[in-house]
Amino acid sequence: MATIGQSVDLTPSADALVRARQRAALLPDLLVEAKRVVTTVIAGWHGRRRRGVGENFWQFRPFVDGGEVSRIDWRRSARDDNVYLRDQEWEAAQTVWIWADPSPSMLYKSEIATVSKESRAMVLVLALADLLSRSGERIGYPGVLDPISARNAAERIATALVPGRPAGFPPDDRMKRFSEVVLVSDFLDPVDEILERIDRIARRGIRGHLIAIADPAEETFPYAGRTEFRDPETGAKLTAGRAEGLREEYLQLFQARRAVIGEHCRRLGWSFVAHRTDRLASEALVGVHGRLSGVPQPMARQTGGIGAA
Repeated sequence: MATIGQSVDLTPSADALVRARQRAALLPDLLVEAKRVVTTVIAGWHGRRRRGVGENFWQFRPFVDGGEVSRIDWRRSARDDNVYLRDQEWEAAQTVWIWADPSPSMLYKSEIATVSKESRAMVLVLALADLLSRSGERIGYPGVLDPISARNAAERIATALVPGRPAGFPPDDRMKRFSEVVLVSDFLDPVDEILERIDRIARRGIRGHLIAIADPAEETFPYAGRTEFRDPETGAKLTAGRAEGLREEYLQLFQARRAVIGEHCRRLGWSFVAHRTDRLASEALVGVHGRLSGVPQPMARQTGGIGAA
């Protein structure tokens, strides 16, 4: 993205094959970075609690279509107008699916960012795989690698990703009930499509965690003067004579879509973390770890982005 007299080029310049090769070449470095991030948070890692079949109570969560009626806690539901399920704590290794969005928009990196959204997303999923595998969890990557229980899960996922990743939203046909999924994306698709996709996963009894990645320029809109914007998915162009005049409306729309997605996740019992690429990757990793662990979180915790639910 640029300022007066320049263009905001969000369209990848290379074709799909070249981009895939570039991504593959970066994986070793991203794996090293993921390992480095893990070392910064490992001291506070004490395993995680999760719902499932067990004797100990874990949490109440909102009832959604497809939920088990037999697990409704009517006493808790009587306190307000919502219906809640009673979750027990899982007493065995859990399956966690992790996924990083391969969309062209994830390749974007502004002049005020240190890394692209895609690089940060890959570091987060590889770091999370490494961290969870240390606790004995089974880690999988939709459409790439079925769940495995191994201390070198991050390395095996990186190796499996070298040939490339399936385009589009992750396939959920292999995801089983009571598993969890962590989706890392900029979530810039139409909001209705995003909500429909996560609803489909939630109806299968899967708990989700969203990490919304944003470039700092996408959250601050630092443009002024004549600026050309290009859509990374379609190549469509928009030329603004005075880009600064769009800032207020753009920021309102950006924050509103984040709020809608975050609130929808909350109603499903899912978690939502916003993260900016100019912040430390460890911040987002700690944030999603807390949600995987079932640690109560504030409604608007800052993680370098708009907030988290």
